[in-house]
Amino acid sequence: MQRFKKALRIVFRVSVVLILLVILSVLLSNLAVERKSRSLIFNETKAIPRAHVGLLLGTSKYNRNGDPNLFFRYRIEAAASLFKAGKVNYLIVSGDNRTLAYNEPRDMRKALMAKGVPDTAIYMDFAGLRTFDSVLRCREVFGQSSFIIISQRFHLERALFIASSNGIPAVGFAARDVAGDAGWTSGVREMFARSKAVLDVFVLRTKPRFLGDPVQVGKREGTIVMK
Repeated sequence: MQRFKKALRIVFRVSVVLILLVILSVLLSNLAVERKSRSLIFNETKAIPRAHVGLLLGTSKYNRNGDPNLFFRYRIEAAASLFKAGKVNYLIVSGDNRTLAYNEPRDMRKALMAKGVPDTAIYMDFAGLRTFDSVLRCREVFGQSSFIIISQRFHLERALFIASSNGIPAVGFAARDVAGDAGWTSGVREMFARSKAVLDVFVLRTKPRFLGDPVQVGKREGTIVMK
């Protein structure tokens, strides 16, 4: 019985130490991401420098309950305002298209066109399976050495950390934040996503899942990338 109690105490102590290490790693990862991206995010079109391309990061058009997703709506508004202000010549909409019924790039393209952005200024990247892939593919596939990333601020911090850590001098344009439960839930998920980003950059040396043939932005042939 004494041995059993002793073993339980050891297991408990080890578990506590592991939990504390996980918490510490998450906190340090978030701190690293915030510090590296803090000065790279702009809220106004007047202040942000011009770039050839804006990279719009994807999200679902609708929430799980079928309601319109405000993250999607506000990102579209931000990207359209950036284009209309003459801050970018083209927009790359990068996201997931996991099924025939779920296609983030096409949804973003339609929404941008409804906001007055011409289809000739929009490039679709169907292989933006996650933020890491979208950012790296913008350089490796679409040939952009620098660009503006468009999303909410909490998301931009991670995207800009990924860009900066891979030698890409990108800046971010912040879409309007979403208040309430949706914003809080996304913030919690983001904390762990940042830890994964730090692992990808410094430990795993992750590469995009798909690359494919180069796409010349500004030349309409081959603008839709599905590889």
